[in-house]
Amino acid sequence: MFEPVPAYRSSHFRIKFATAPWERAGTASLRRQVFCAEQGIFEGVDRDAVDAVAIPICALSTLGGAPDAVVGTVRIHETADRPGEWWGSRLAVARDYRRVGALGAGLIHVAVASAHARGCTRFLAHVQSANAPLFQALHWTSLAEVELYGRVHHLMQADLAHYPPMADPERGLVTLLRRAA
Repeated sequence: MFEPVPAYRSSHFRIKFATAPWERAGTASLRRQVFCAEQGIFEGVDRDAVDAVAIPICALSTLGGAPDAVVGTVRIHETADRPGEWWGSRLAVARDYRRVGALGAGLIHVAVASAHARGCTRFLAHVQSANAPLFQALHWTSLAEVELYGRVHHLMQADLAHYPPMADPERGLVTLLRRAA
């Protein structure tokens, strides 16, 4: 009897600014899947005014070394009335890739390091409570607990000393498959 062949999983991922139209479309689709369909936080779409100024970042799976699909995303933006203050939001990883430990950390790294290169002096995010331990392990501090969209979040701040400026986020970084425990 034959054993079923497991689904292909990329072992290399590129995390970068979403620059191509298909990458931007993929980030929007993934956000709808996670925040509307799975979590039910938003009805229909999760787009808001921040999207007009935000920089979308994508995690791409690869097939034969070439980008294949958007499997993670986050967006960043500088606060208009507080120069140097940047925010990250809408961090999402596709369901089939959530056990790939490097994706969330890689998205967070590119978000903070690329903002740091653009003059960021303070990087903040509202993080769902379940994800706060990951951020703390990545040198973030919880400043307060707040309720957003009917869920408890932590207002968290990144320690910029652990995120050297990334000069080329359009190219990004490559991370290897690492299974989360």
